[in-house]
Amino acid sequence: MLIRPKRLKVGDTVGIIAPASPPKKENLEKALHFLNELGLQVKLGKHVWDVNGYLAGTEADRVEDLHAMFKDEDIKGVICTNGGYGTGRFAEKIDYQLIKENPKVFWGYSDITYLHTAFGKYADIVTFHGPMLSSDIGTDTCHDFSKKMFQQLFTPMELHYTEQISPLVTVSKGQAVGQLVGGNLSLLVSTLGTKYEIDTTGKLLLIEDVGEEPYRIDGMLNQLRLAGKLADAAGFVIGNFAKAEPKKKDQSLTLDEVLAHYLGSLAKPAVSGFQIGHCQPHFAVPLGVEAKLDADGKTLTILPGVE
Repeated sequence: MLIRPKRLKVGDTVGIIAPASPPKKENLEKALHFLNELGLQVKLGKHVWDVNGYLAGTEADRVEDLHAMFKDEDIKGVICTNGGYGTGRFAEKIDYQLIKENPKVFWGYSDITYLHTAFGKYADIVTFHGPMLSSDIGTDTCHDFSKKMFQQLFTPMELHYTEQISPLVTVSKGQAVGQLVGGNLSLLVSTLGTKYEIDTTGKLLLIEDVGEEPYRIDGMLNQLRLAGKLADAAGFVIGNFAKAEPKKKDQSLTLDEVLAHYLGSLAKPAVSGFQIGHCQPHFAVPLGVEAKLDADGKTLTILPGVE
């Protein structure tokens, strides 16, 4: 069992870091007000505003901010500003023992998937796949439902996803129970062949992505298949695949056809349509906790991520 971090309380301080690409200043400042409205104090990482091309500072500086937040006893949670690219560049420089000994709420998605996978594997902690500050909360298009998902950090709550939230499609029937793992499909594939490789054995695999055409998703699922990751998994939670329309529709398989090809013939429960990923509203979930996927009833139940 992975370590569940302690719940947040009103008055707690959370650390803000930019471990991937640089955040948008206006959006981040707006999002910080939202955290204050939740009753949280904020402490910005020393290098949050650094810009190094498409990276938010050097590897050393981004790791420094990450370590500083987990070392600081006054910091009760760590929230990422945005994704983009770059977390995989410093995975081997992280002190995972430090994180394991100081378990805290850790929240983000997209490129942060690399850290979710690494933390689950080497720090043994539950992390949270949820909307981020600059890229989601601080935008004009952020849905109130996305903001409400932060409440799971204050009160241990079992999450229930049904078709009352969004239409769901059963790709393959059945039921399965297992740890919920995964995140952004591109990032999961990028871990293959490394020491941070995603472990799907007996687990429910969550996948989502943005801006990838069906043939690209096909290729990534095929790579997971050849690596044995699909065969090892207990079931599949298929999140949002935003902007996945092919440029040449008359020369493309549909996303549904691709999903059916890879996940529909495994005799394992698979359901698509979950509003998890680069979408609004965004249903935030803890990773590393036990969940139950019922593809027949089209429901997903997830145990609390905090204690």
